[in-house]
Amino acid sequence: MKARFDALNAAVKESRLTRERADNEIVDIAAKVAKYKGQQMSVKSNRQYDALTREIEIAEQKSLQLQKGMIESENRLQTSKTDADALKEQLDVLGLELKERQKDLKEVNKEHEKAELALVHRREKLTVRLEKQDLERYERIAKAKCGMAVVSVKRSACGGCYNRVPPQKILELRRYAEIYLCEGCGRILVSENLIEQGL
Repeated sequence: MKARFDALNAAVKESRLTRERADNEIVDIAAKVAKYKGQQMSVKSNRQYDALTREIEIAEQKSLQLQKGMIESENRLQTSKTDADALKEQLDVLGLELKERQKDLKEVNKEHEKAELALVHRREKLTVRLEKQDLERYERIAKAKCGMAVVSVKRSACGGCYNRVPPQKILELRRYAEIYLCEGCGRILVSENLIEQGL
């Protein structure tokens, strides 16, 4: 919308410049016509008189064309002005709406920051209880898999790469005895029951 508004303003400026150029040319042509008419009275041959008459006709035709162009330019100018004014109103309304939404977004961000701080605090409490080797493995996998290091097994398949997980491994996962990795993507596998319990 902003680009369209800028384009309309540019069209308004261009129309004004075109109109001014045409107006200046019309004034110049009127001066030439007056000069030619003055010269017509002092010519000594018919040939010179006819040449001046042709020059006057050509200048008058050009003047008429320029006047038509000025009218068209004026119409374009008025249309562009009207469109630009309407677009300006829309931009103002959208600008106010944007400010309101940015304000709402800041409020939502503040709420999310509080929730994030609570989760980070909870994570720190839990990481203290983990073995250093397990935590390093988790962080390495999370970094490689865009933060998705732990996935549940759903319908006998890895929740990350959907490779089939053997039934024996699924039974071992339900015992929570040790950490198992997916053979396909390398993510840490957990039982779906663990996810449902929210642990």
